[in-house]
Amino acid sequence: MQDEKKLVSLIKKGDMLAFKELVKQYEKLVLYMVVKLIDDKEDIEDICQEVFIKVYRSIGKFKYESKLSTWIAQIAYRTAINHKKKFFRHTDKHQDLQSIENLKGVENNPENVYAKKETHVYVHELIKKLPEQYRIVLTLYHINEFSYQEIEEITKMPEGTVKNYLFRARKLLKEQLEVYLKGETVN
Repeated sequence: MQDEKKLVSLIKKGDMLAFKELVKQYEKLVLYMVVKLIDDKEDIEDICQEVFIKVYRSIGKFKYESKLSTWIAQIAYRTAINHKKKFFRHTDKHQDLQSIENLKGVENNPENVYAKKETHVYVHELIKKLPEQYRIVLTLYHINEFSYQEIEEITKMPEGTVKNYLFRARKLLKEQLEVYLKGETVN
């Protein structure tokens, strides 16, 4: 893994091996960002490719005001969001609000889920059911280990909103996990 500045400098000079190394370093981050927003496998692959094309075309604009990973995650996030807006305009904000309420009434019996899958798989299922903005903030913070400021930069959400969404996401997950671990059903 090369120094970010050296890697970016080489890419700016047209070094395709350096760009290939950049792709190798950040492909998991990009994939993870896109998968959290897009469900269709073919779309995911296309969007990931589009992200790296955008990275290559705009690497000259990278000014080291943030980490390279933050900048790339921001491009991935915006590209996936724009794709979603372009192809899924029929969804609305009420659907997100409903999904918050529906999370409390998850129909999967925790005992059945536990019998079929391990606990971490169940947690991932719960995360998938979170409203999009909660899911993004939760995964950026806990899984990708971005700071509040980096999440603000990636998503363009104010830091207070990021903290609020993170708090709500944790609370919803905690409620579901408590019920799951007790072996009760959610009413």
